[in-house]
Amino acid sequence: MKILFTGGGSGGHFYPVIALGETLNRLANEERLIAPTLFFMAPEPYDAGLLFQNHIKYLPVSAGKMRRYFSFRNLLDIFKTILGVLKAFFVLFRILPDVVVGKGGFGSFPALLAARLFGIPVFIHESDTVPGRVNKWAGKFAKRIAVSFADAAQFFPKERVAYTGNPIRRALLLRAPTARLEELGIATDAPIIFIVGGSLGSVTLNEAIFKILPEILPSYIIVHQTGKANLSDLVARAEVLLQTHPQKNLYHPIGYLSTEEIAAVGQGATLIVSRAGSSLFEIAAWGKPSILVPIGDSNGDHQRENAYAYALSGAAEVIEESNLTSAILKSEIEKVLGDQSRAAKMAAAALKFAKADAAEIIAREIIKMALKHEE
Repeated sequence: MKILFTGGGSGGHFYPVIALGETLNRLANEERLIAPTLFFMAPEPYDAGLLFQNHIKYLPVSAGKMRRYFSFRNLLDIFKTILGVLKAFFVLFRILPDVVVGKGGFGSFPALLAARLFGIPVFIHESDTVPGRVNKWAGKFAKRIAVSFADAAQFFPKERVAYTGNPIRRALLLRAPTARLEELGIATDAPIIFIVGGSLGSVTLNEAIFKILPEILPSYIIVHQTGKANLSDLVARAEVLLQTHPQKNLYHPIGYLSTEEIAAVGQGATLIVSRAGSSLFEIAAWGKPSILVPIGDSNGDHQRENAYAYALSGAAEVIEESNLTSAILKSEIEKVLGDQSRAAKMAAAALKFAKADAAEIIAREIIKMALKHEE
């Protein structure tokens, strides 16, 4: 049983692949199936270590990004895509996967086109409320389509689409020991606010929270995932800003958190302030109230659409990036954490929205498709 995953270069495309890979391996072991041979085809491996840990072989392929504005790079990227399609064609001919699983993004186009030419069954998963161009196109011939938001189903043939939720890595769902927070030097004797801007951090969120640090530290512990590139600058600035602050030890800037550390901080948090990418599904699974600040210029405005679709459940508040100021962020934090009843309702709504079994549901359908193709 050979399964090839393909997707763009963002964490939102990559981490669900890891979640599905580990689930496929677990199900094969538990149910005594032949161990699947897994591949990941993309322009970049994103995290080679995670691919290796989950026995997923990386297959590099070039792919060009078609920008929505005029750029000479579009012309260059056309040739990159043509080369990528040719390479994908020969690679798929060599390995002959039973199923190709597309996660969307420009990086998935070569593998999906090659799969269509060979008649290999395609399964696609859409993480956003509004699918990108590649998944919209692939939805026309994919055998099965899974969506993370119910709203996204309208863009695909109803007889082939299912609302499954977003695959989440198992380590993020397992109960993390409180000791992990202690290992990070994080106390638990006050409400914890977790500021997370995605795997690379968010300069916008960093600046907004930084300006109100002296005012909120007496009441809250701040765990701030800054992104590796921003860490040294914020640490230096915090040294000056909080030099004489009596609770400066309550601020914890961290460049990068491992999967287990994210689980520990996320589960231990009282409130999470985040972008509106795939992390909102983890927030929902943890049952945490949140304040979402969607990226203002995301492709297709998908983060904004995601944020408001999630907020409709009652689990989150949304601050438009164009409206984000330190004063507004402080006010929203106090509104949530200053009203225990409101915070509890948001937490309950988050758990109701979450679909913790998404990875298993999708993995079983992939196995079913692969076995049928082998016949």
